[in-house]
Amino acid sequence: MKRSAKLGKRKVGVALSSGAAAGFAHIGVLAVLEREGIPIDMMAGASVGALIGALYAQGKDIDEIGRVITDLGRKRVYHVARLALIKMRFIKDDERKYWLRATVGDVEFKDLKIPFACVATDIYTGEEVVIKDGSVREGVRASGSFPVIVPIVKRDGRYLVDGGLVNPVPVSVLKEMGADFIIAVNAIADNSRRPESESKKPNIFKIMKQTIHIARYQAVRLSLDGASVVIEPRLPKIRFGDWHRAQDSILQGELAAQRAIPEIKRLLEA
Repeated sequence: MKRSAKLGKRKVGVALSSGAAAGFAHIGVLAVLEREGIPIDMMAGASVGALIGALYAQGKDIDEIGRVITDLGRKRVYHVARLALIKMRFIKDDERKYWLRATVGDVEFKDLKIPFACVATDIYTGEEVVIKDGSVREGVRASGSFPVIVPIVKRDGRYLVDGGLVNPVPVSVLKEMGADFIIAVNAIADNSRRPESESKKPNIFKIMKQTIHIARYQAVRLSLDGASVVIEPRLPKIRFGDWHRAQDSILQGELAAQRAIPEIKRLLEA
């Protein structure tokens, strides 16, 4: 994308969060940024954000990415994922590898049109692992290996799982890459607040679920530190496995980005 002189010469980075099905909102955000002429000099993503970022960094048309993701929700992979969530069992890695090969392809990080990195988590040490070399497909695979549901990935002697565990919105990665204006897209809903309808004592499963939500959202708030602008689509009713609702997520991403455009342009033009 040609950079408008009016928008200045700062290096703009876009951080795309984890968030499973809600993360499809990133497509709507990128579509609006592109339409409004906001330059993107580099990108970083976690989990589903890594997948969408990898496709966009290759130079794929945003409408094409939307079609690919929407088809994902319609096809058997959606039903496989839902069944895995219900029965708490692995999605077969062969099936995931096949889909990633068909979608992401065999491109390497050094060949991407936009510099891009994704994050994963070392399951033993809990350390963040930033992946920005080698196979993009394998980087995306590691970044999206959700514990228990999706098989773990071995890379360079380390066992890696979902990057959203340690850096759900990788703003810090973009800082290290040299970005000085960072647009952070957070598609992870804050589910730690008590709904007014929830007046009875929570059972053990509700307690476990809310404990995970609270810890997760604290990590989200920390990872947003340093962002120039934060875009947060309104996605309270998009659940983890609602892959069939890709269009709903994309639309909410568009609406949220459009609300943020005046501030983004004001700051870039300042």
